[in-house]
Amino acid sequence: MKKTPIHFFSEDIAYILKEKKKVRNWIHEVILKEGYTLNSLNFIFCSDDYLLKINQDYLKHDTYTDIITFDNSEAEKEILGDIFISVDRILENAQKFSVSTRDEAHRIMIHGTLHLLGYTDKSKADKAQMTKKEDESLSLRNF
Repeated sequence: MKKTPIHFFSEDIAYILKEKKKVRNWIHEVILKEGYTLNSLNFIFCSDDYLLKINQDYLKHDTYTDIITFDNSEAEKEILGDIFISVDRILENAQKFSVSTRDEAHRIMIHGTLHLLGYTDKSKADKAQMTKKEDESLSLRNF
């Protein structure tokens, strides 16, 4: 069986995602369901400060955020990207929304993936659609 080209890394922190194979298969399923092909997708878990520096350097935003998604694809309907996720935000948001850190990590991961699938969250309507797609995608998890 071919290995799914979804990779997990951590920068400047010690973070290990559990159930990697199941997470890979789930995210790949969401991508295929949306009619896209998967070239390569990297999730990079990091600290608030690391992500702030990326936000400042690449997006010229001087704010903390939970996720930054870089779409590197050149072909239409193909996923090739890097998703940087703040573990500090995962932990804080999980507590804030009374959910497990696992569920919050999965929500943020699928949020970034949905950005690569063309969904945005700039307007109120876009945010509502994004949340709906997150919920739909999370319901596809069988683990």
